[in-house]
Amino acid sequence: MFTISVCMIVKDESAVLERALNCAKQLADEIVIVDTGSKDNTKQIAQKFTDKVFDFVWQDDFSAARNFSFSKATCDYQMWLDADDVISKENIQKILKLKENQPDADIYMCKYLTGKNLELSYFRERILRRKSHFLWQGFVHEAIPPRGKIVQTDIEIFHKKEKAADPKRNLRIYQKALRNGVKFGAREQYYYSRELYYNHKYSSCIKEMKKFLKMDGFPPDDLCAHMILSDCFLLKNDVQNGIKYLLMALSKHTPTSELCCRLASAYDLSKNEKSAIFWYKAALMCEPQKSGFVYKDYENIIPLLELTRLLYNSGNFEEAREYHNLAKKTFPKHPSVVYNDQFFK
Repeated sequence: MFTISVCMIVKDESAVLERALNCAKQLADEIVIVDTGSKDNTKQIAQKFTDKVFDFVWQDDFSAARNFSFSKATCDYQMWLDADDVISKENIQKILKLKENQPDADIYMCKYLTGKNLELSYFRERILRRKSHFLWQGFVHEAIPPRGKIVQTDIEIFHKKEKAADPKRNLRIYQKALRNGVKFGAREQYYYSRELYYNHKYSSCIKEMKKFLKMDGFPPDDLCAHMILSDCFLLKNDVQNGIKYLLMALSKHTPTSELCCRLASAYDLSKNEKSAIFWYKAALMCEPQKSGFVYKDYENIIPLLELTRLLYNSGNFEEAREYHNLAKKTFPKHPSVVYNDQFFK
């Protein structure tokens, strides 16, 4: 059996912190809270659950704060949580069961579900052996480079935001680093480019993301970079280049449902209905994606709805109905499926 220190960095999280700590207390042998400058009663809430509440002067560096929280842990393993994370009863039981085992991994990976409807999922390094001395890297979008024995679990952590973060915060941190002469590695270059995209600076994103593609980046990031470049061009009404970067991704990576759906959508924008239908059908034939960022909707409901629409509009009424029935079988309460069902009736 092993013990777990739950480590958190927080700032002005009074709206959600108690929810997260009520989950944490059921599985943690120790809770470490690092406050980076709260002006609300975040610290008072934290002190209800632990006496290990520490202040940390914010340095525009998430890794520095995370590493400080890890330095205060004393248990066998360190598990990080964000204030707006939630762990269901089922997954708390999975963690408790995991703790009963003889520890045999340096890192236990858990699935992270996020997005408005938890539609996005990806695996993160979540529970880490303290004596392996892992360190966070990256001042924004921080992560721990994996090493040692890594075990992928079926444990799920839910990231449920209750308020929108400052959309320009991360971009400001990256731009400050550039002004200070910081040289970006592949990961920093990729996430800096993404922040430009999120802030609607599409021309700048194109320029910076092209720089990333010349680096030796993480393969899932390379795939996403091509899709973001495509988005930027499509948003600038350049459909030809939008399609070009998706085809480039297809030449370098195993096709995913999301990539096929994006190609279909781009061809739909270019009024190439037959190609759009082809790629939506291809999306349904892809193997389920097991690494990187996974949007499950691209594997089923999106292509089914779009094929229903495109086939109906092209006069293939019976085939359109077949795809509608497939959607109805799996997603009977989806608003678009309900609407289409009335329409076909």
